[in-house]
Formats: sequence, structure tokens, C-alpha cells
Amino acid sequence: MEMNSTQVEAIVKQVLSQLSGSAPAAASSAGSKEIPKTAHVAMLTALETVEVKEYPMPEVGDDDILVRVEGCGICGTDAHEYKRDPFGLIPVALGHEGTGEIVKMGKNVKKDSAGKDVKLGDKIVTCMIFKDNPDITMFDLNKQNVGGADVYGLLPDDDVHLNGWFADYILIRKGSTFFNVSDLDLDSRILIEPCAVLIHAVERAKSTGILKFNSRVVVQGCGPIGLICIAILRTMGIMNIIAVDGNAGRLEFAKRLGASDSVNFNDYNGVEAMAEGVNEKFGGHLADFAFQCTGSPAGHSNIYKFIRNGGGLCELGFFINGGDATINPHFDICSKEITTVGSWVYTLRDYATTFDFLKSAKAIGLPISELISDRYPLSQINEAYKKNLAMTGLKIAVFPD
Repeated sequence: MEMNSTQVEAIVKQVLSQLSGSAPAAASSAGSKEIPKTAHVAMLTALETVEVKEYPMPEVGDDDILVRVEGCGICGTDAHEYKRDPFGLIPVALGHEGTGEIVKMGKNVKKDSAGKDVKLGDKIVTCMIFKDNPDITMFDLNKQNVGGADVYGLLPDDDVHLNGWFADYILIRKGSTFFNVSDLDLDSRILIEPCAVLIHAVERAKSTGILKFNSRVVVQGCGPIGLICIAILRTMGIMNIIAVDGNAGRLEFAKRLGASDSVNFNDYNGVEAMAEGVNEKFGGHLADFAFQCTGSPAGHSNIYKFIRNGGGLCELGFFINGGDATINPHFDICSKEITTVGSWVYTLRDYATTFDFLKSAKAIGLPISELISDRYPLSQINEAYKKNLAMTGLKIAVFPD
């Protein structure tokens, strides 16, 4: 049916009227996210006891940012604090693998720590809170590392209380470092902090001059840290990666993230047999480089047997005191001339690199988001911790109710 110009004009007016009529509804929806008068915080009040407490919403100063939390992963450090309180922080609001949306910000807040503009509605992650220590610098890898800085989620409780990401709001204060990561999806943002740990470890490994494009690499320990390590190596183009663990499911996932083969230590009788297994997987060679990610002293003692003469090792599995490891300096280090580096947390530069890694990993089809195996509401955070301690999942994440 043909329409004349009058009919066409009437239809256009009707469509425009409907569009203009829908605008107030959208504005109302956006405006419905009002900031409440109180916030809910998961406070560790005793060993293995987290209580979700309600606190008054704090004032937002000229240099502060109020963030509505969208999610936060449980780190091994959180689990240690939950079970043992090695840092003596109880009562404490934990959670440092978090991300969320800016809902209020002080007048002095204009840019993030990379110089990127920030505004209401942007998605951010936090890094370090730097202290007055001239040897701790944000970008210089050649000075003291940032292990002496503070982190949200590992702060002593105070009158603000909104100090950790296991909450529905967190207050980011003056002196904090943070990044605008609005171009990353929620799962990627939750994984930024643990991925930065591995970006730093790989940068430390590269400093030996041994880790190269065609290196044979062993990654021992296929929890989230070891699995992320494998994914980073794969995005660098390293193809010959052997994953070592005792969990068949994790070893299969390691292959999906880039491992070329695996060694299940349950299939071998002793470390010498395991080393022979690594040798066979590499076609008659030991590893050029190894990453030790288990946090087990026995794991550290074993790892030297997997490395060739003149090879390298990065130890990153011990964020807390896990006990002493026994090695033979002659056989394990001196006669093999092993170059060893330790790795501890990260720098701001590593955070910036992490954003590119996450994008690259997805671009080549690595299932990074599947690292988040279990999701719990804030009200069930005790169950989330128990799941983490049972080691039956990978990355456990907590989301506001």
C-alpha cells in the first residue's frame, strides 16, 4: 500500500512522540540508584567468623571516591586471614580483588593513577595506598618493591569501616592509587589483581634473560595463580608449557589456558620420577625456566629437579610464612648455576600491563572468565570462604546481595 506525505508525516510524529515519552522512564531508572544512608560490610570478627554489619555511609571528602561494589574475588591471603589471622588484623573488612562503580567523588578527583579522566559511573579498581617511604615508588622496578604499602581489604578497622571490597560500598581515600577500567567486563575486572601478581612475576622472570619466546617452561601449582601464569605465558607466544599439579581437573583446564602438556604428581613415585616425567614431556629435556606457585615448602624443594643446568626459577608462592624448604645448595643451585628470582605483589606499571593482557587473552580465545568457578552473595560469604578453603573450585567471587 502506498502512503502519501501526510500519512508518512503522521507516522514519524508518532514514533518521535513514543521516543520522547520513553526518555523520562530511562532517566527515572538511572536516578533510582540513590545512595543509601547505610552500607553493608562483611567484617571478620573472629577466626572463621564473618558478620555482615551495617554502618552509616561516611562523608565523601574532596579527595575521596565512594564506590558501589560490583564484585570481589577471594584471594588465598583472605583465606589465610579468615582461618589464622596471620596479620593480626581482626576485626577487619577483607577483600582486595574488587571492582565497582563511582557513585560520588570529591571535587579534587579528576584523573586516575594513569592520568585517565574519571567521572561518575566509571568502573574502577584500586591498587596500593603508598606510605611516606622514598624507596617505594609507583613505577620504578629497580627500587624497593611495594610490599610495604597498604591495600584496601587488609587495613585495620577505623571509624569509616568501608575499608574492604567485601561490602556493597567502599570509600577510596586520598593517597590511594586507582584505575578507570570501564572498558573491561565485570569478570575481567575481578581478575585484575591476581593477574597483576603474575604479570609482575613474569616481568621478574624476564629480568634473568633466560625466559624467551621458545623456552620450555614448567608451572608448578595449578590453582588460580598458576593457571593465570600459564595464560600470560601463552599470550606472550610461549608454546611449550608443562603444568604440574595433583588435580586432574585443574590440569585439564591448564591445557585450555595454554599448557601444552601436564604432569600429575599422583602418577609418579617421588620427585626423581616426576623430574623424569617432565623430561619426557619436553622430549628429553628439562625446563629452561620454572614458576613455583604452590606455597608449599616441599614444592619449592622439588622444583629445582625440573630445571636444566643454567636454567631459571621464579618463586612466587609464599605471600605468608609457609615454613622452611630443604634444598641442597650444591646440587640444586651451584652446580646447575640456577638463576632464581623472587616475586612479591606488583607495581602500578604491572596493573597497566594487566589490562592489556586480559584483552589479549580474550582475543586469542583463552577462557579467562571461567577462572571464576563459584559466585556467592555477600550474605553467604562464610560459605564462600569454606568453598575456597576446601579447594574444590578455582576463583571464588562474592557479589553484593
